[in-house]
Amino acid sequence: MALGTATPPNEPRFDAGRICLDLLATAHPAERLDAVGPLRAWITGAALVPPGTPLVHADASWLVGFRELRGQIGQLVRTPQTADPRTYERALARVNETARAAPPAPRAVRGADGTLVRELAGPPECAALIAVVARDAVELLTDPVARAAVRECEGDNCPLVYLDTSRGRRRRWCSSEVCGNRERVARHRRRAALARA
Repeated sequence: MALGTATPPNEPRFDAGRICLDLLATAHPAERLDAVGPLRAWITGAALVPPGTPLVHADASWLVGFRELRGQIGQLVRTPQTADPRTYERALARVNETARAAPPAPRAVRGADGTLVRELAGPPECAALIAVVARDAVELLTDPVARAAVRECEGDNCPLVYLDTSRGRRRRWCSSEVCGNRERVARHRRRAALARA
């Protein structure tokens, strides 16, 4: 993404630092998983499958599965355990159950140029792909260092969550090009208005 440009509303974003947090970004600023096509694009963009993997068998039930997991992960990373312990525990149990499915089986095959490339042993199933995202969430939630680096964007009306891996842990926005740029523009306008007054 070029400096100063925003991701179009239907384009997937992959700047949160974890696949499970990138899934959360699919609900903002509008629903990005509103059809099977955008879900296929997100699955490929998140590298859940190797490039070129056909996902023609994906259907509307996949949307339901990914959206449900997104809601559960959102509960776990945004809501402290003390807010509503029953809701938190239900979300945790569901993520743990989802993570139990076997992920898609990879295999190495010769590419057109003779080098080895990765492909899947068979068409990936929804449960297998969702399990990869759920496992990422389990790893995030159980890693104290990573969990401590989870931040919510400080941008106005931006609920996105990201992993702050910046030096000094000073990152304030989900994206410097989007929310950070908006903040800088707003600050400039405030200073200009004060100078005129």
